[in-house]
This record gives sequence, C-alpha cells and structure tokens, in this order.
Amino acid sequence: MYHLACVNCGATYPADEILYNCKKCGHLLAVKYPLDEISVSKATWNSRPLSVWRYRELLPVKIDPVTLQEGGTPLYHLKRIGDELGLPHLYAKHEGMNPSGSFKDRGMTVGVSMAIQLGKKSVACASTGNTSASLAVYAAKAGIPAVVLLPAGKVAVGKVAQALMHGAKVISIRGNFDRALEMVHDLCLSHGLYLLNSINPYRLEGQKTIGFEALDQLGEIPDRFVLPVGNAGNISAVYKGFLELQELGFMDRLPMMTGIQAAGSSPVVRAIRENLPEVIPDENPETIATAIRIGAPVNAEKALVAIRKTGGLAESVTDEEILRMQRDLARMEGIGVEPASAASVAGIRKLVESGMIDRNEKIVCVVTGHLLKDPDSVIKQCEPPTEINADLPSLLSALHL
Repeated sequence: MYHLACVNCGATYPADEILYNCKKCGHLLAVKYPLDEISVSKATWNSRPLSVWRYRELLPVKIDPVTLQEGGTPLYHLKRIGDELGLPHLYAKHEGMNPSGSFKDRGMTVGVSMAIQLGKKSVACASTGNTSASLAVYAAKAGIPAVVLLPAGKVAVGKVAQALMHGAKVISIRGNFDRALEMVHDLCLSHGLYLLNSINPYRLEGQKTIGFEALDQLGEIPDRFVLPVGNAGNISAVYKGFLELQELGFMDRLPMMTGIQAAGSSPVVRAIRENLPEVIPDENPETIATAIRIGAPVNAEKALVAIRKTGGLAESVTDEEILRMQRDLARMEGIGVEPASAASVAGIRKLVESGMIDRNEKIVCVVTGHLLKDPDSVIKQCEPPTEINADLPSLLSALHL
C-alpha cells in the first residue's frame, strides 16, 4: 500500500527494496502512501492510547511492531517562561519522557520493526549519542545485534552507558559524526546490516508522530512548531506528517516550521538566511549541545523545504543561551532536558526578543532528550552540594537560619 519516492526526481521504488538514496540522482527518499485509499477517522485514533502506534494507518509496519510503548509524551504549558517572554501560548513537548529518554525511540520502534519485516538480521548507526542508545534498546527488544559508531570523546556519558548496557557493539572513531556516518553507511551497503540513521526513510515515519500527538493534545493547530536541528530528520518528519494530515482533511493549514541550531553548528540556518539552494557543511562543528553537533545534516534537503514552504524561520543560539534555557526550564518549569533540547525554547526567546515572531502565536517547542542524558554538562554549571558536619547548628548555618 506504499512505496518509496525520491524527493528530487520523483523516481519510485518498491517498498521492500533496501535503499537509502535514489538510484537515479542520489537524493533522499520518502515513504509515500495512497492517502486517497486510507480510511481513518479522528474518532478511531482518539479511541486508542496516545502513542506512536495510535497512528498505525500512516506507518509502514505490517507485522507486530517492536515496541516499548513509546510516544504519549507530555505537552507542557510553559507558563512562567511564557510570562517572562510575553508569550501566553508557549508549550513544550517533552520527548525525553520516551523509554530511552529521547525522541529517537519514535523512529527506532518503526525502524527496527521494518528491519524485521524486511528480513534483516542486524542493525547499525552512527550517532552523537541518542540514536545509539535508542538503537541498542530496540535491537535488544527485537533480539538482534546492533553496531554503533560514535565520534571519540564527543558523546555524553549517559548515552554511551545506555548503548553499552543494552548490548550494542560500540566503536569510537577518531573523527566527527559526519565521518562516522560515512563509514557506517559503507558498512551497511557492503555487509548487509540495516542502516538506521535518519537517512533511512522508514525511521522518519515514526518521528512524524511527534506532530500528530501535539495536535491531539493541544486540540488545535499551533501557529509555529519549533525543533532543534542536528541531522534535520525531526523537522523533516514532522512536516511530512502534517502534509499527510492536510491531504486527509485533518488540517486546513500548516504550522510555521522553525528550526534552531547551535551557533557552532548551523549550516541550515546559514542556508535559510542566505537563501542558498543547499547547505554548505560546517567542516568542524562544535557546541556543548552534543546531540546537534552535526556539520553536514543528511536531511537538510528536506528541512529547507519544510521551513521555506511554511514560511518558517531558522535561528542559531550560542552555547550560553542554550545552557541558560536549560537552567530556566528546570528551575522555572520543572522540566529537565539535555542541552540540545533546550535549543528550541532558547531559539524562541531569541526570536521574540528580536521581534521576529508575534507574541500571540500558539507555539509548540519540541524538547528532545532527558536531563540525565548528559549529566556532565549539569554538574559543570551547578554549584556542588554543601557539605556540613552532622549536627543541627551546622545545618542551620548552611541554610542561613
């Protein structure tokens, strides 16, 4: 009931062909459904639990999925931060509440399920951390081996720990993420492992459900949908999902897709600002937000379309702005996220303060990973615990009472 299609030349391929790029022009692929043949109602979806698989009519998996009950993440009204910024309708969808602690679980439940459906016996990825953790978790659930390549010294310890504990073969390379992706791509093509980076069009199908859930939770279409951008798969996936809902008649307009990058790793932002036809990679991306430290995003082609077609924006934020928002989310809203996650809300702070967005907009920011993904960044910016003698006078003195 679906097939693969090139986003550039339109060439089509069977659903069961193992492809990551178009054989004719080399561009990215997308999953295309015969939407005019799909019969589903909002009432049907609303009768199911809020999760990735609530929307199974718009997913490619036809077998029992490999699932850990991912999705159903909370949508929070950021009232205190919104009051400070003069934004009464500011929301955060906390993807760190997924099973492995990041949005990647949405893609991996679909991606690993597709690996089984396509008869693949092992899976692999390159990662800045969250992808490796999620792949290891879902491969373990499926009972198949997983191989992950990481840039040495550039991945937060919490994410490495997850990949190791769940049994993946973890290999660190002396190079950046972009080189790791090139290597694992070559490995998968030459030795038959199933590649589950976001260049895989099936993995992105799971990630589009972030947008589906946010619409259901908000009860209306937001004016702006904001995501951190690393490899640009998330913003591309959510936009694709919205287009499908629009064609099905569930949406009469699209939110303005807005991508936020770290200042030290911002090729998509540069392409939007300078109206470039494609991104120019950052040779040496650098940021405290390790999850989006990617200089050559493989889904940039799709992301540029998403931003431009919806009248959205792209903005970059400094590490200082990211860390400030990470603290504000924790201390003003009780929401603990890793640095890259805070980039989306930090970007909105920057855009509203510069007069780039209307303060009455209904804005959904996706915060992508849990605080404990990167505990080192937390420890470095917080005061250590106060150590005292074990007596009441010392306690009162420490509390200035």
